[in-house]
Formats: sequence, C-alpha cells, structure tokens
Amino acid sequence: MNIFSWHENWDRLYPGAGARNGGALRGDRALDWEPQAMGAPSKGLVAALCFHQMFEGMGLGGCILQEEEEEEEEEKGLVLVTINNVHFTPQAHPVLLLLLLLTFFLLAPPVLSVAPEECTAESGKCVNKAKALPLKIIAIVSILVTSMIGVCSPLFMRSVPAFHPDRDLFVIIKCFAAGIILATGFMHVLPDSFDMLSSQCLQENPWHKFPFSGFVAMLSAVVTLMVDSMATSVYSQKNNAGIIPNSEGSNGGVGDLEMDVVNAVQLHSHGHHHHRKEAKVEAAGSQLVRYRVVAMVLELGIVVHSVVIGLGLGASSNVCTIKGLVAALCFHQMFEGMGLGGCILQAEYKLLKKLVMVFFFAVTTPSGIALGIALSSTYRENSPSSLITVGLLNASSAGLLVYMALVDLLAADFMGPKLQRSIKLQIKCYAAVLLGAGFMSLMAKWA
Repeated sequence: MNIFSWHENWDRLYPGAGARNGGALRGDRALDWEPQAMGAPSKGLVAALCFHQMFEGMGLGGCILQEEEEEEEEEKGLVLVTINNVHFTPQAHPVLLLLLLLTFFLLAPPVLSVAPEECTAESGKCVNKAKALPLKIIAIVSILVTSMIGVCSPLFMRSVPAFHPDRDLFVIIKCFAAGIILATGFMHVLPDSFDMLSSQCLQENPWHKFPFSGFVAMLSAVVTLMVDSMATSVYSQKNNAGIIPNSEGSNGGVGDLEMDVVNAVQLHSHGHHHHRKEAKVEAAGSQLVRYRVVAMVLELGIVVHSVVIGLGLGASSNVCTIKGLVAALCFHQMFEGMGLGGCILQAEYKLLKKLVMVFFFAVTTPSGIALGIALSSTYRENSPSSLITVGLLNASSAGLLVYMALVDLLAADFMGPKLQRSIKLQIKCYAAVLLGAGFMSLMAKWA
C-alpha cells in the first residue's frame, strides 16, 4: 500500500480530515491535519503512551522475574535468613532535611511579568485589618492549646492499659490519625498548591505550561524516600558496634530487649534457644529504628506545612474567612498531633527529645501566624512571589505527607504481623482510616 492509498483509507475512516490551505501530497488532502479536533490520537500522545507502557511493562516484568526466582529457591529448599545487628538512635537533623526539601525552591525561576492590578491586594467589605487582629490573637492561643492536647494525648494515655501500643485500640487510633495525615496531603495541601501555581497572577510561561505542583510533590516523595532509607543505613552502620542508646520503654519493652541482645552477644551463646531469642530481639530493635526515623521525618513535613498555614492566616485581613479557618485549624492540628504523638510514643525517645518534638509541633502554626501578622504590611498572599514560594512549599509538604501516611504509617502497619494475623482487626483499621480521611476531607470545605 503506497502512501496515497493509505491516505484514501484514512479519509474513509475519518471523514472530514481534509486539507488546510492545500494538500501536501494531493491537491485536497494534507498531512497537516488536526487529530484533536476529529477524535484521533495525537502523535505526541501516541509516542508518550508507547514509552509509558514500555517502561511500566519493564517494572512489571522485573517483579514477575523476581517472583519466579524466589519460587525456584523455595523449591530447592534454600532459606536465606539475614540477621543484622542494627541498633541506633537517629539524631534529628531537621535543618539538613529542610535544606534538601528547599533546594528546588531556590532554583525557581523569577517572575518577570508585571502582576495584574487585582492581584496586588485584598479587597472587599470583609477586609478589616483592625478587626482581624483580635481574631488572630485568639487563633494563636486556641491552636497552641489544641496542638498540645493532640500531640500529648498519646503520650499520657500510655499509662492506660487500653491505649498501650501493644493493644488493638492503639493501632486503630493510629490508623485514624494516618487517614487524617493522608487527607491533609491530598485534600488540603496539594489542592492549595495547584490553585496557587495556576493563578492568573502568575506569568503564563512557565507556570501555566507545566504542572509544577505535581512535579514538586513527586520530587518531595522521592527525596523523603531517600532520607528515610539513607538515614536508616547511615545510623545503622554508625551504631553497628553494639553501642545501644537507653530507651524509656516499659518493663519488657524494646529497651529491655536491646539489653538482652548485648548480654547475649557478650556471652556468645550459640544454643538454639539463644539464637531464637536474639533474632526476636534484633527484629524488635530494627522496628524501633524505623519508628524513630518515621517520627523524625513526619515531624519535619508537618512543621513545614504548619508554618505555611500559619503564615497565610496571619497575613490575611479577611474577617469573614478567619473565623471558620481558626476552628478548622484547631481540629486539624489536634488530630494531626495525635498521629505524630503516636509515632513519638512508639519511637521510645528520652523525655527531653519528646519534649522538644512536642514543643516544635505545638508552636509552629502559632509562630507562622505571628510571623504573618508582623509581615502583614508587606506580605501579600496573592503576589507572584508569595504564590510561588507558598505553592512550592505546599507541594513539597504534600508529597512528604502522602508518602509518610501511605508507606511509613499505613503500609507498615497493615503489612505487619499484628494486622496480618487478624482480618477482623484489619477491617476495623480500614474503617478508622476511611473515617479519619473522610473527616479531614470534609474539613476542606472550610480550610
């Protein structure tokens, strides 16, 4: 079939795809057709889908190959068990992690166009700076109190037997809090980023030509994975010599298990009973490591977006929206604090570290509000520079929160031995996740 007969068949399949300004091959037919107008796939879309399917298939093929290799090893009776002496206390480095997340922000291209007049300042009958200031003061106090209640409640409830981390109720509450964190990323932070970076107050090129919000959220999730993985590896190697930090676990907790490992290593017990006990203790120590890394990284993500939220509230003078926003933020901070408090409790930090983490979570949003009040005369949340900065920060926070909620909180629990042993408990936890996510999604109507 030559190209002319192919073009005739194309005309029969897609009538109306005639020439524009004369044909390139024949007088009334042209290759310069518009596929989007007649429903045919565009050339760029076909090429993109080809690459998409090819690389996606490579990932699926790798999983199938790996599964086949594991089945072959099982058939040969090969059982590979690796027990690593991993004990460490990751020291929090929030400044370093924050610099990693802000690297992309420093490379953001400047806005060269002049913003429209309607994008320069708030206007309307609800804008009253004098009346908004008392509401902001009330917001600082109320959010501080509710944040303290939320993050401290899991720490104080540990003395109640029903709320001990080993009990089912604690797992259900933790899943409820994880659902809140997940909805915070998807329903609050990420949509705000899309709205800001697609604002008409920004230059058409590049902000309306590329989905920066999704791109930065994706990078943030990957960077969080890198920090999560590399921090575990670095601190594992650093503390692999048997130096185990003290823990404030209760009797029979992880701290006692760690001391058992030290004793077992010193005694060089090679009996079957001691090996099994050491393997059990090693697993508990590794789990403690994960809890500590999760608590550290989760606090970083919450702190970043809490400052952004507070800054926006403090700089606003719209009394019509501040009242509802304050109430929504109080509930938001309280339930989000419950999720973080549960992670801090499982991390078995010393009392000083617990107090530091609680303090930073509780004061970040009020500090952001105070900073917004101080900058209210110069800071305009609808100015191009503010939209870009806050939009990119929100996208980064969204990627981090979504990753932490899905990977380190929900997946870690649902794939763990406790939930895998009970379908009934899994159903309860799924209901808790949906309830928390649904509640926080409903709050998106006001905040």
